[in-house]
Amino acid sequence: MYIDPTLNKEVFGWRSPNLDIEMPIVRYGHYGHALLLFPTAQSDLYDAERFYLIKSLEHHMQNGRLTVFAINTINDLSWMNRDIGPKEKARRQALYSKYVEDEVVPHIRRVLGDSNARIGVTGASFGAYHAANSFFRRPDLFDTLLAMSGFYELWPSWLHGYTDDNVYFNNPMQYVQNMHDARTRDLISHSQIHILTGQGQWEHPEQSKDFSSVLWASKIWNNLDLWGHDMPHDWPTWRKMLDHYVGERLGW
Repeated sequence: MYIDPTLNKEVFGWRSPNLDIEMPIVRYGHYGHALLLFPTAQSDLYDAERFYLIKSLEHHMQNGRLTVFAINTINDLSWMNRDIGPKEKARRQALYSKYVEDEVVPHIRRVLGDSNARIGVTGASFGAYHAANSFFRRPDLFDTLLAMSGFYELWPSWLHGYTDDNVYFNNPMQYVQNMHDARTRDLISHSQIHILTGQGQWEHPEQSKDFSSVLWASKIWNNLDLWGHDMPHDWPTWRKMLDHYVGERLGW
């Protein structure tokens, strides 16, 4: 059994007006700070449960510290779709970002009964990209970023030289350097930004280091946390990271 049967689990879903496909969402826990969780690569919203990431947070949810909302990405239809070019991939990513902002966040706020709630956001690997992109696009919606073992630059792996507005506004490494609006800066300054990575097998800590450096150069506070060389790019690492930060660092 992946989770304690006494842990509250609710499954919702609707046909997204932005994406025109069915998009499920699952909630774990009853109370506490909301945490939006993005899956890795081409996995789905239940992988966090299947690989015991939800299990690692169970005691925090049972104690009312947080409630987790897990969603799907459309990576298989966008960045990882070999049948379309980078222009269409970026267009679909832009629609996905609007799905998160215009559909998922309002749903979470309705469930919480708080129309102004700011939400924590997390993910590992490809999920860390989505988490960071969501946070920096709309800090009015999100108050905490916990990005694990991620990448934050779409160049050069996904774009092959192509760029347009959909690329720019969904490529955190680019647009964070030009975030000068006073209200946006104030919201970010009253947020938590944690960039975590292991240094073991399959990890690429330089991607986290580079993003942290760009943030500091842009005068954006962040916490770069490099875990050991015994910490691979894998679920056991992310279970330990998320449990530690929720339990010891975030102050929820």
